[in-house]
Amino acid sequence: MYRPDQHAPVLAIAANSEAEPVFRLYHYDPTIAGAVIFVVLFVGSTGAHIYQLWRARTWFMVPLAIGGILEFIGYAGRARSGQESPDWTLGPFIVQSLLILIAPALFAATIYMEFGRIVTLVGGEGYTLIRKNWMTKLFVCGDILSFMVQSAGGGLQATGGASSMDMGSNITVAGLFIQLIFFGVFIIVAVAFQLKLSRCPTTSSSSGIPWERHMMTLFVASMLIMVRSVFRVVEYLQGFNGYLLSHEAYLYVFDALLMWLAMVLFNWMHPKEILSLRFGKAGKQANNDFDMGNVSRGHQRLRSSMA
Repeated sequence: MYRPDQHAPVLAIAANSEAEPVFRLYHYDPTIAGAVIFVVLFVGSTGAHIYQLWRARTWFMVPLAIGGILEFIGYAGRARSGQESPDWTLGPFIVQSLLILIAPALFAATIYMEFGRIVTLVGGEGYTLIRKNWMTKLFVCGDILSFMVQSAGGGLQATGGASSMDMGSNITVAGLFIQLIFFGVFIIVAVAFQLKLSRCPTTSSSSGIPWERHMMTLFVASMLIMVRSVFRVVEYLQGFNGYLLSHEAYLYVFDALLMWLAMVLFNWMHPKEILSLRFGKAGKQANNDFDMGNVSRGHQRLRSSMA
């Protein structure tokens, strides 16, 4: 009796015992309605982000917007696969499996960059466990590494062969673990920064700058991405015949929904305020004032200009 390998994709075996196993790309017929709903949701949030970053010149939000583009293209691929059931082609499968997998790494990059700007805005360079000059670079480089490893693993899985899917799964798990490690360290650094700054405020942090609500936004978004990444690790560790990968609903609850909520959270609590306080209302405040730690004076100038 043939028993498929744990990491092999679904196999359909003909009644003839001598027939070769046939690879099937999905364990189920992908839902068209669910995919279309999230295409619409991600298009809406991504469009809003593109408008917001263009108006506010918050260019560090570009990775988040690109991640949103990858998300809605990925779910468009799932919708196409749903239309093709049960004779799926490899193209839409590759699109959805790869793009949905790697998009959250771009969300994380934006979170790291926003945190670095908050630290400098409140003059809290001495409150971080890692030096500010290295902190953002370290987390972004770790995120890029995770992105590349997941992309390589997702690319191998998308070829559809049993051996390549097995190897791709292992590589993808490694990439997800890299993401979890760096994200875990980031959360520790961010929590320590928040606690230290709350106990011993700087002049800038106590001058009315709403840094706490932006930090809370980062924490909530980070937890959404963390839960999604843990789900993905468990999913891949169970293998291609595992329970999670065999039931489509979990993908929408623990990936699609959480990532859309993360995007909407930044639509609602957009960091344009950070940039306004950093460089002045019109974005013309000199960088050297900011880098020399004259944030409080910049904040006073902003308030007087808005009076």
